Amino acid sequence: MKQFCVRGFTLVEILVTLTLISLIASMAFPLIQLDQKRQQERELKEALSQIRTALDRYKQAADEGRIYMAVDSSGYPKKLSDLVDGVPDLKDIKGRKIYFLRRIPTDPFVPDQTVGVNSWALRSYASPPTAPEAGDDVYDVHSKSKKSSLNGTTYDTW
Repeated sequence: MKQFCVRGFTLVEILVTLTLISLIASMAFPLIQLDQKRQQERELKEALSQIRTALDRYKQAADEGRIYMAVDSSGYPKKLSDLVDGVPDLKDIKGRKIYFLRRIPTDPFVPDQTVGVNSWALRSYASPPTAPEAGDDVYDVHSKSKKSSLNGTTYDTW
């Protein structure tokens, strides 16, 4: 007659295993949060770069006479959405528009219900860099978030 031996884990072995898994998970959680914040900061830098490059291209097109610019204007767009909506190209015979962005990126540090144009704080050409305020045109954008970045600065100063 054959003898059967039932093998399994004891309660102590299972508890030790669960304790080790929870210890490892608790050490990994802060690293995951740090990685998520780094990713959001990369997204913010990229979004700011895209918008600022588009603003510079708009200004360059205005200086080249491709975009209508009033005598007293700065040459920057009146609204941030002009970069996506496009403006008529004065040098194009067919009257096509010039587009500078496909879409306005969203600031990753603003609440989820705020998207696109409404997620950014605007600075006009006339406002000083130390106290940026919206005005007649859009010279620059910055984050509305007052949270601190990993390097200690606040996102609204980027």
